[in-house]
Amino acid sequence: MRQWPKIALGDVLCRPNEPAVCASDAEYDEVTIRLWGKGVISRGKVRGADVTTPRRVVRANQLILSKIDARNGAIGLVPQELDGAIVSNDFPSFEFSDSKQLDPAFMGWMVRSRHFVELCKAASEGTTNRVRIKEERFLAQQIPLPPLTEQQAIVRRLDTLADKVRQVNEHLDATERDADRLLAVRFRDAIADAPLRPMAKVAPLVRREIAIDPEASYKELGIRSFFKGTFQRRTMEGADYSWQNLFAIREGDLIFSNIMAWEQAIAIAKPEDDGCVGNHRMLTCEVAADKAAASFLYYYFTTVEGFAKIDAASPGTAARNKTLKAPDLMAIEVPVPSISAQRTFATIQAKVAELKTHHVTIRQANDALIPATLERVFN
Repeated sequence: MRQWPKIALGDVLCRPNEPAVCASDAEYDEVTIRLWGKGVISRGKVRGADVTTPRRVVRANQLILSKIDARNGAIGLVPQELDGAIVSNDFPSFEFSDSKQLDPAFMGWMVRSRHFVELCKAASEGTTNRVRIKEERFLAQQIPLPPLTEQQAIVRRLDTLADKVRQVNEHLDATERDADRLLAVRFRDAIADAPLRPMAKVAPLVRREIAIDPEASYKELGIRSFFKGTFQRRTMEGADYSWQNLFAIREGDLIFSNIMAWEQAIAIAKPEDDGCVGNHRMLTCEVAADKAAASFLYYYFTTVEGFAKIDAASPGTAARNKTLKAPDLMAIEVPVPSISAQRTFATIQAKVAELKTHHVTIRQANDALIPATLERVFN
């Protein structure tokens, strides 16, 4: 930043004192603050009758921070929709005492900068798990402050940039929704007249048991819930296995976690997963290449109809008792159109996946624009 004059926060901020008087039959928003400048939001509604400790009222455009997490960027402006919300004493708020000297919107951007987070760290003290910001020390911190007209110009530029960032992300989201709708339509058309076949016929369970060598190492594969794919969870020496049986996994296997399939822990083994191992809790299915495409079957299980069959085959109430048994998985009937129709769909699937991967790169670059700009302006 330029050589702007410095001013203590206490010269431009003042502590309001508006205690909350809660009516027992009314509901009030309680405020929480996301880390790293991600915004001030409602944590939910609370009934006045359930408020048993002192609360304060916050107003729109006040600066509010978390005593515990201000050093992690939990600071921001109260949005208009939370005007009149209530907070505990762990969330001090401040009014701007002189709007001709400091534009609240300028401060709203400044507090999202790394420079300001470092300032909050300097105003915090305590042991590892009890570090809190000290208000007196916070208000004594000095910030560089340009003239009001320059503040307003900076705000306009940052607001414009933020709007552009939002537009790009919205465009990417819309494109992906269109791609997902295309996939859904193509899949619906592909299975319209397709026969149903049990999994045992098109993707039978395989157990490629490994004779564990105590001197060898083995890379274990895991499956994330919510269709988030596989991950290589750990590498262990053979000597460290006591009771587990290990089974080899091959690229293209359709795999299910028998204890978490009900939570969508279903995936296809990636090329880099080839040669990894799973234990008895991983149900590994080898798709018959002349009858089915792994990605086609996988997509079916992500649909409402397909996943309902997984859920029905995972009986129980408590999470750890909802177990997908191998015979029940093998009995599930799946639609099996011609292999050419499945491969055509798989090609479209791959293009959509490629599109989304490309979008990840764009999003990362797009989302880095504002932090990088804040760094240039405020550091």
